[in-house]
Amino acid sequence: MRKTNDPEIKSALEYVTDRVETEPEIALILGSGLGSFAEEVNDPVIIPTELIPGYPISTVTGHAGRLIAGEIDGVSVIIIQGRVHYYEGYPISKVVVPVRLAAALGAKTLVVTNAAGGIGDHLEPGDLMAITDHINLMGINPLIGQNWGFDRFPDMTNAYDPNLIAALHRAAKKQDIKLKEGILGVSSGPTYETASEIKMMKMTGVSATCMSTAPEVITAARLKLPACGISCITNMATGISKAPLTHEEVTEIAGQVESKFRRLLRAAVTEISSTS
Repeated sequence: MRKTNDPEIKSALEYVTDRVETEPEIALILGSGLGSFAEEVNDPVIIPTELIPGYPISTVTGHAGRLIAGEIDGVSVIIIQGRVHYYEGYPISKVVVPVRLAAALGAKTLVVTNAAGGIGDHLEPGDLMAITDHINLMGINPLIGQNWGFDRFPDMTNAYDPNLIAALHRAAKKQDIKLKEGILGVSSGPTYETASEIKMMKMTGVSATCMSTAPEVITAARLKLPACGISCITNMATGISKAPLTHEEVTEIAGQVESKFRRLLRAAVTEISSTS
Protein backbone atom coordinates (compact mmCIF):
# COMPACT_ATOMS: atom_id res chain seq x y z
CA MET A 1 0.00 0.00 0.00
CA ARG A 2 1.41 3.36 -1.01
CA LYS A 3 1.47 5.91 1.78
CA THR A 4 1.04 9.66 1.93
CA ASN A 5 1.42 12.44 4.48
CA ASP A 6 -1.45 14.23 2.79
CA PRO A 7 -4.61 13.41 4.78
CA GLU A 8 -6.95 14.89 2.18
CA ILE A 9 -6.07 12.31 -0.48
CA LYS A 10 -5.71 9.13 1.58
CA SER A 11 -9.12 7.83 0.53
CA ALA A 12 -8.47 8.71 -3.10
CA LEU A 13 -5.10 6.95 -2.96
CA GLU A 14 -6.65 3.81 -1.52
CA TYR A 15 -9.39 3.79 -4.17
CA VAL A 16 -7.00 4.15 -7.09
CA THR A 17 -4.37 1.78 -5.67
CA ASP A 18 -7.03 -0.95 -5.42
CA ARG A 19 -7.50 -0.63 -9.18
CA VAL A 20 -4.04 0.31 -10.45
CA GLU A 21 -1.18 -1.97 -9.46
CA THR A 22 1.73 -0.41 -11.34
CA GLU A 23 3.40 2.76 -10.12
CA PRO A 24 3.36 5.37 -12.89
CA GLU A 25 6.68 6.73 -14.09
CA ILE A 26 5.10 9.79 -15.71
CA ALA A 27 1.90 11.66 -14.90
CA LEU A 28 0.30 13.73 -17.65
CA ILE A 29 -2.44 16.33 -17.34
CA LEU A 30 -4.30 16.99 -20.59
CA GLY A 31 -5.71 20.45 -21.32
CA SER A 32 -8.74 21.73 -23.23
CA GLY A 33 -9.33 19.82 -26.44
CA LEU A 34 -6.20 17.72 -25.92
CA GLY A 35 -7.75 14.74 -24.17
CA SER A 36 -7.56 12.39 -27.14
CA PHE A 37 -3.93 11.63 -26.31
CA ALA A 38 -5.31 9.21 -23.72
CA GLU A 39 -6.10 6.89 -26.65
CA GLU A 40 -2.36 6.23 -26.92
CA VAL A 41 -2.40 4.20 -23.68
CA ASN A 42 -2.08 0.42 -23.99
CA ASP A 43 -4.27 -1.81 -21.80
CA PRO A 44 -5.78 1.19 -20.02
CA VAL A 45 -7.39 1.10 -16.62
CA ILE A 46 -10.02 3.82 -16.81
CA ILE A 47 -11.44 5.38 -13.65
CA PRO A 48 -14.12 8.09 -13.86
CA THR A 49 -12.84 10.75 -11.49
CA GLU A 50 -16.35 11.28 -10.11
CA LEU A 51 -15.96 7.88 -8.41
CA ILE A 52 -12.70 8.77 -6.65
CA PRO A 53 -13.32 9.94 -3.06
CA GLY A 54 -12.55 13.63 -2.60
CA TYR A 55 -11.66 14.15 -6.26
CA PRO A 56 -13.14 17.31 -7.84
CA ILE A 57 -15.43 16.84 -10.82
CA SER A 58 -14.56 18.67 -14.04
CA THR A 59 -17.42 20.81 -15.34
CA VAL A 60 -15.83 22.25 -18.50
CA THR A 61 -16.49 21.11 -22.07
CA GLY A 62 -13.45 19.31 -23.45
CA HIS A 63 -12.43 17.84 -20.07
CA ALA A 64 -13.66 14.26 -19.80
CA GLY A 65 -13.01 13.70 -16.10
CA ARG A 66 -11.17 10.37 -16.26
CA LEU A 67 -8.00 9.00 -14.71
CA ILE A 68 -6.31 6.53 -17.06
CA ALA A 69 -3.43 4.24 -16.12
CA GLY A 70 -1.42 2.04 -18.45
CA GLU A 71 1.65 2.04 -20.68
CA ILE A 72 2.85 4.03 -23.67
CA ASP A 73 5.73 2.36 -25.52
CA GLY A 74 6.66 0.46 -22.39
CA VAL A 75 6.56 3.49 -20.09
CA SER A 76 4.10 3.35 -17.20
CA VAL A 77 1.88 6.43 -17.19
CA ILE A 78 -1.10 7.91 -15.46
CA ILE A 79 -3.16 10.41 -17.40
CA ILE A 80 -5.53 13.02 -16.05
CA GLN A 81 -7.99 13.38 -18.92
CA GLY A 82 -9.73 16.58 -17.96
CA ARG A 83 -8.35 18.91 -15.31
CA VAL A 84 -10.31 21.13 -12.95
CA HIS A 85 -9.85 24.88 -12.77
CA TYR A 86 -10.00 27.44 -9.99
CA TYR A 87 -12.74 29.31 -11.87
CA GLU A 88 -15.06 26.32 -11.52
CA GLY A 89 -15.50 27.32 -7.88
CA TYR A 90 -13.32 24.75 -6.15
CA PRO A 91 -10.91 25.70 -3.37
CA ILE A 92 -7.43 25.94 -4.86
CA SER A 93 -6.33 22.96 -2.74
CA LYS A 94 -8.91 20.84 -4.60
CA VAL A 95 -7.74 22.03 -8.01
CA VAL A 96 -4.35 20.41 -7.40
CA VAL A 97 -5.67 17.10 -6.03
CA PRO A 98 -4.66 15.36 -9.30
CA VAL A 99 -1.01 16.34 -8.80
CA ARG A 100 -1.06 15.38 -5.13
CA LEU A 101 -2.59 12.01 -6.03
CA ALA A 102 -0.15 11.37 -8.90
CA ALA A 103 2.80 12.02 -6.61
CA ALA A 104 1.37 9.72 -3.95
CA LEU A 105 0.91 7.01 -6.59
CA GLY A 106 4.65 7.16 -7.24
CA ALA A 107 4.96 9.32 -10.36
CA LYS A 108 8.51 10.55 -10.95
CA THR A 109 7.73 13.27 -13.50
CA LEU A 110 4.78 15.57 -14.26
CA VAL A 111 3.90 16.76 -17.76
CA VAL A 112 1.19 19.43 -17.99
CA THR A 113 -0.50 20.59 -21.17
CA ASN A 114 -2.89 23.40 -21.86
CA ALA A 115 -4.64 25.42 -24.53
CA ALA A 116 -3.29 28.96 -24.48
CA GLY A 117 -3.71 32.32 -26.14
CA GLY A 118 -0.68 33.58 -28.01
CA ILE A 119 0.92 36.89 -27.07
CA GLY A 120 4.49 36.67 -28.34
CA ASP A 121 5.25 37.81 -31.87
CA HIS A 122 6.88 34.44 -32.56
CA LEU A 123 3.63 32.53 -31.98
CA GLU A 124 0.53 31.84 -34.06
CA PRO A 125 -2.51 29.55 -33.71
CA GLY A 126 -1.55 25.91 -34.11
CA ASP A 127 1.91 26.30 -32.59
CA LEU A 128 3.17 24.12 -29.75
CA MET A 129 5.23 25.87 -27.06
CA ALA A 130 7.47 24.42 -24.39
CA ILE A 131 6.87 26.38 -21.18
CA THR A 132 10.10 27.75 -19.74
CA ASP A 133 8.58 29.55 -16.74
CA HIS A 134 5.33 31.13 -15.61
CA ILE A 135 4.00 34.32 -14.06
CA ASN A 136 1.17 33.55 -11.67
CA LEU A 137 -1.46 36.30 -11.93
CA MET A 138 -4.25 34.30 -10.31
CA GLY A 139 -3.99 36.06 -6.95
CA ILE A 140 -3.92 32.70 -5.16
CA ASN A 141 -1.35 30.03 -4.35
CA PRO A 142 -2.22 26.33 -3.87
CA LEU A 143 0.30 25.97 -1.03
CA ILE A 144 -1.52 28.33 1.34
CA GLY A 145 -2.57 26.28 4.36
CA GLN A 146 -1.33 22.77 5.10
CA ASN A 147 2.01 21.76 3.61
CA TRP A 148 1.52 17.95 3.68
CA GLY A 149 4.80 17.43 5.53
CA PHE A 150 6.99 19.13 2.90
CA ASP A 151 9.09 22.28 2.87
CA ARG A 152 6.86 25.30 3.50
CA PHE A 153 8.87 27.49 1.11
CA PRO A 154 9.74 25.53 -2.05
CA ASP A 155 12.21 27.06 -4.50
CA MET A 156 10.78 27.83 -7.95
CA THR A 157 14.04 28.43 -9.83
CA ASN A 158 13.63 25.39 -12.07
CA ALA A 159 9.91 24.79 -11.68
CA TYR A 160 9.99 23.80 -15.36
CA ASP A 161 12.91 21.40 -15.30
CA PRO A 162 15.60 22.26 -17.90
CA ASN A 163 16.42 18.60 -18.50
CA LEU A 164 12.78 17.85 -19.22
CA ILE A 165 12.49 20.87 -21.52
CA ALA A 166 15.50 19.53 -23.42
CA ALA A 167 13.76 16.15 -23.65
CA LEU A 168 10.70 17.85 -25.18
CA HIS A 169 12.90 19.47 -27.81
CA ARG A 170 14.60 16.17 -28.63
CA ALA A 171 11.20 14.55 -29.03
CA ALA A 172 10.03 17.39 -31.29
CA LYS A 173 13.14 17.12 -33.46
CA LYS A 174 12.67 13.37 -33.90
CA GLN A 175 9.08 13.99 -35.02
CA ASP A 176 10.05 16.93 -37.26
CA ILE A 177 7.83 19.22 -35.21
CA LYS A 178 8.74 22.85 -34.58
CA LEU A 179 8.49 23.34 -30.83
CA LYS A 180 8.69 26.94 -29.73
CA GLU A 181 9.40 28.26 -26.22
CA GLY A 182 7.98 30.89 -23.96
CA ILE A 183 6.85 32.11 -20.57
CA LEU A 184 3.26 31.38 -19.56
CA GLY A 185 1.08 34.01 -17.93
CA VAL A 186 -1.71 32.53 -15.82
CA SER A 187 -4.92 34.30 -14.81
CA SER A 188 -7.82 32.88 -12.83
CA GLY A 189 -10.51 33.24 -15.52
CA PRO A 190 -13.19 32.49 -16.48
CA THR A 191 -13.12 35.74 -18.47
CA TYR A 192 -10.50 36.04 -21.12
CA GLU A 193 -7.98 38.76 -20.35
CA THR A 194 -8.59 42.36 -21.40
CA ALA A 195 -6.48 43.95 -24.11
CA SER A 196 -4.75 46.05 -21.44
CA GLU A 197 -3.94 42.97 -19.37
CA ILE A 198 -2.46 41.32 -22.44
CA LYS A 199 -0.40 44.43 -23.15
CA MET A 200 0.90 44.32 -19.57
CA MET A 201 1.77 40.63 -19.88
CA LYS A 202 3.66 41.22 -23.11
CA MET A 203 5.68 43.99 -21.45
CA THR A 204 6.74 41.52 -18.73
CA GLY A 205 7.91 38.92 -21.25
CA VAL A 206 4.89 36.62 -21.31
CA SER A 207 4.50 34.64 -24.55
CA ALA A 208 1.15 32.95 -23.96
CA THR A 209 -1.65 32.97 -21.42
CA CYS A 210 -4.05 30.42 -19.94
CA MET A 211 -6.23 29.75 -16.89
CA SER A 212 -4.45 26.70 -15.47
CA THR A 213 -1.05 24.99 -15.07
CA ALA A 214 0.60 27.34 -12.55
CA PRO A 215 -1.17 25.79 -9.51
CA GLU A 216 -0.20 22.31 -10.67
CA VAL A 217 3.44 23.17 -11.27
CA ILE A 218 3.69 25.05 -7.95
CA THR A 219 2.33 21.96 -6.22
CA ALA A 220 4.80 19.75 -8.07
CA ALA A 221 7.62 21.95 -6.77
CA ARG A 222 6.36 21.44 -3.23
CA LEU A 223 6.25 17.68 -3.78
CA LYS A 224 9.75 17.57 -5.36
CA LEU A 225 8.15 16.31 -8.57
CA PRO A 226 10.08 17.48 -11.67
CA ALA A 227 7.72 19.10 -14.16
CA CYS A 228 7.55 20.37 -17.72
CA GLY A 229 4.74 21.75 -19.82
CA ILE A 230 3.47 22.22 -23.37
CA SER A 231 1.03 24.91 -24.47
CA CYS A 232 -1.05 24.49 -27.60
CA ILE A 233 -1.58 27.98 -29.01
CA THR A 234 -5.23 27.89 -30.02
CA ASN A 235 -5.80 31.61 -30.64
CA MET A 236 -4.14 34.97 -30.33
CA ALA A 237 -5.01 36.81 -27.14
CA THR A 238 -7.38 39.76 -26.72
CA GLY A 239 -6.20 42.88 -28.51
CA ILE A 240 -4.08 40.77 -30.84
CA SER A 241 -6.88 38.59 -32.18
CA LYS A 242 -9.16 40.38 -34.62
CA ALA A 243 -12.23 38.43 -33.42
CA PRO A 244 -13.91 37.89 -30.04
CA LEU A 245 -12.55 34.83 -28.21
CA THR A 246 -14.67 31.73 -27.58
CA HIS A 247 -14.10 28.38 -25.92
CA GLU A 248 -15.42 26.72 -29.08
CA GLU A 249 -12.55 28.25 -31.03
CA VAL A 250 -10.09 26.96 -28.46
CA THR A 251 -11.30 23.36 -28.73
CA GLU A 252 -11.60 23.59 -32.53
CA ILE A 253 -7.99 24.66 -33.06
CA ALA A 254 -6.79 22.13 -30.47
CA GLY A 255 -8.55 19.48 -32.53
CA GLN A 256 -6.81 20.65 -35.69
CA VAL A 257 -3.35 20.16 -34.16
CA GLU A 258 -4.37 16.92 -32.46
CA SER A 259 -2.18 14.66 -34.61
CA LYS A 260 0.93 16.81 -34.17
CA PHE A 261 0.32 17.14 -30.44
CA ARG A 262 -0.15 13.41 -29.97
CA ARG A 263 3.04 12.59 -31.91
CA LEU A 264 5.03 15.06 -29.83
CA LEU A 265 3.67 13.91 -26.51
CA ARG A 266 4.15 10.22 -27.30
CA ALA A 267 7.75 10.84 -28.32
CA ALA A 268 8.22 12.97 -25.21
CA VAL A 269 7.13 10.12 -22.95
CA THR A 270 9.99 8.00 -24.32
CA GLU A 271 12.54 10.83 -24.13
CA ILE A 272 11.55 11.77 -20.59
CA SER A 273 11.73 8.16 -19.47
CA SER A 274 15.26 7.83 -20.84
CA THR A 275 16.20 11.13 -19.13
CA SER A 276 14.99 10.09 -15.69
